[in-house]
Amino acid sequence: MVPWFACSAAIMFVAGLYISFFVAPTDVQQSEAYRIMFIHVPVSILSMFIYLVMAGYAALGLIFNTRLSSMMASALAPTGALLAFLSLWTGALWGKPMWGAWWVWDARLTSELILLFLYLGFIALHASIDDPRRADRASALLAILGSVNVPIIYFSVQWWNTLHQGASVKLTGTSMHVAMQQGMYTMMLAVWLYAITISLIRVRSIILERESKAQWVSELMEIKR
Repeated sequence: MVPWFACSAAIMFVAGLYISFFVAPTDVQQSEAYRIMFIHVPVSILSMFIYLVMAGYAALGLIFNTRLSSMMASALAPTGALLAFLSLWTGALWGKPMWGAWWVWDARLTSELILLFLYLGFIALHASIDDPRRADRASALLAILGSVNVPIIYFSVQWWNTLHQGASVKLTGTSMHVAMQQGMYTMMLAVWLYAITISLIRVRSIILERESKAQWVSELMEIKR
């Protein structure tokens, strides 16, 4: 499945970037600087969504003692951390011309930074414990507790008076230009496909590493040779 997801992600990235930077019109208020939105918004949304998926897999592994669920949680963490970092970085690039500062201790920015720390904490905690099963259980608890931060990120602009703008796309509709919507949704699909691709590659590596002494892995390696 990896080649299919990888090719689809590449196609969507090319199409999404073309629409976002060459087809979508210039924004009346933010001029050309708004185009960072086409990268910032998808990576921000996926950084939150992946954390919930990671916490869900971690919970399944903790409750039902399923090894593959714990492996999936471990495979998702680095991708989620990367997207959280890109969210903060692109947010800083967007915030400088809009707010006049690279960083402000805004509720949404701060909670997104906490999300990055949660990802890094999950990875560090798992790596610090030699026994994989104990590492899975310890990191699962951290992931489950940290999931409380996701709704805080999402609703922060409604709960507090923040500099960060509210959602441009809502269930009730949007005022965005059609081309802007197309660029946004295409980039979101591209990031989603990329996350699936990398997670599948990573979980395959984790499986082979943990099961390195199993007979089926030895047979598989012999076949590849």
